[in-house]
Amino acid sequence: MAKALGVGDRAPLIALGDQDGIERRSDQLAGRPLVLFFYPKDDTPGCTIEACTFRDSHGVLTELGAEVWGVSGDDAASHRRFAERHSLPYPLLADQGNRLRQAFGVPNSLLVLPGRVTYVIDGEGVIRHVFNDLLNAPAHVAEARRALEALQSA
Repeated sequence: MAKALGVGDRAPLIALGDQDGIERRSDQLAGRPLVLFFYPKDDTPGCTIEACTFRDSHGVLTELGAEVWGVSGDDAASHRRFAERHSLPYPLLADQGNRLRQAFGVPNSLLVLPGRVTYVIDGEGVIRHVFNDLLNAPAHVAEARRALEALQSA
């Protein structure tokens, strides 16, 4: 696993398919910030809470100029079911093989569970905020919002 990326590091290129088979690329965001949240698994209790909290705050985050993308190791079909079941308005990237997770250095939690880490990446591709908390899923949205507000006022 690569060293965990932190504030001030350049984010690696993101180029993964989403739940609809559309390739999402960070180099096509045209200078918009990105909220990228890694979560352990579709349809588990904590991940559902986190995904639905991002859903409920999606309008506020996009008003702050950001794209929101979720990432887990589940495949596109699992992501599609998860997104449809919970009316998720943002892409879920299928990181099968966990290559993107490894490129960001997202640690495992409790040694075995894939970690829950949210990154706020500015329009230049630089990581401006990192929040790592497996158990407090709703806090990820509050942290992302706070970081986006700070980016706007900078």
